[in-house]
Amino acid sequence: MTKSLAGRVALVTGASSGIGEAAAIALAQAGADVAISARRADRLAQLASKIEALGQKTLALPGDVVDEKLATEAVEKTIAHFGKIDILINSAGIMHMGMMEAADMAEYRRVMDVNLMGTVYTSKAAIKPMKAQGHGDIVNISSQAGRKTGPMVGAYAASKHALNAMSDSLRQEVGGHGIRVCVLMPGATTTEVADSLSDPNFRAAIKSHVTKDGAVAASEIADAIVFVVSQPQRVNIDLISVRPTADTTA
Repeated sequence: MTKSLAGRVALVTGASSGIGEAAAIALAQAGADVAISARRADRLAQLASKIEALGQKTLALPGDVVDEKLATEAVEKTIAHFGKIDILINSAGIMHMGMMEAADMAEYRRVMDVNLMGTVYTSKAAIKPMKAQGHGDIVNISSQAGRKTGPMVGAYAASKHALNAMSDSLRQEVGGHGIRVCVLMPGATTTEVADSLSDPNFRAAIKSHVTKDGAVAASEIADAIVFVVSQPQRVNIDLISVRPTADTTA
């Protein structure tokens, strides 16, 4: 693979599995040094070994992005360790399913905290240093649920709609400073997203959905991320949708 990102430094949240893990590996394959953040320290240690085996430097930063202090420190520690941050991939996310009438408000709030506020915290922390260096990429992993919704996915869809709106507002705010912001909306992608669902029936349904024939691989979403951040500085791919070819819904 061409080292299109040689000399660049990335921070990936939600890096212990799924799209986040795949993104960290793809960025390293493209020549970037990669800081990785997630709750599961053991998974981060395994990922760090894979990144180092690719010849790139890494930094494991265990922590939960819903903690504003820890999320902010992930950016600060990346800069302290590597001297800068060029790329921020906000991949931390969880899913929630259930009818509003019976909604568990603690679960509902956590979906909003992880999917929206965790991204707000890290993005806010990255703006000043990216402004100072005159460039940067922020890629926020959304979902097809960020453009449509349905019964039982109100919390998840609301969080992703909000993420999309926040991201485009941020793009308009920082583009003049050389900072690019992209929203990436995956369709059915084979990840562990179903594992966060407490209801066993919902968990089985989503697991079936993301592992069905033709589902997109997390590595293919990661390839799209590398494509986005490898564009010439004057080009900002601000919105990209990636879903299975067989998904012919509007």
